Amino acid sequence: MTLSDDASLRSLAQRFLDQSLPKSEWTHAGHLGAALWLTRHRPDLTAPDEIRACIMRYNEATQTLNTDTSGYHHTITLASMRAVSSTLEGFAPDTPLHSVLKALLTSPFGHPDWLFTYWTRGTLFSVTARKTWVAPDIMPLPF
Repeated sequence: MTLSDDASLRSLAQRFLDQSLPKSEWTHAGHLGAALWLTRHRPDLTAPDEIRACIMRYNEATQTLNTDTSGYHHTITLASMRAVSSTLEGFAPDTPLHSVLKALLTSPFGHPDWLFTYWTRGTLFSVTARKTWVAPDIMPLPF
């Protein structure tokens, strides 16, 4: 999967929404790319309850169980959506999304372990953090 143009990002997000995206394409870059597209083109789906429902439906369609230890994770999702939104706000509204994604992926927030700058493992991987928003316990998010 290459996300080197806006058409590929639109396709990724639409296949995520209709649950036809292969699980193999639901990578870290895929998550961020879909979040960028949704933030710009479908902000109605980025509210906490809406994005939770979208991800849980997608997980179910790809046989990923949403349990206390797998599947949907509310704190990670909301923190990631905040990072995406903050990054997108730093660009002109007509900036191609694939350019924003490239910048996001090369920023500290593009590293899969970025959350551990703000949360301890124990807190982030708690059942409570999976089910509800849990504020960072190391330092506040910068956005």
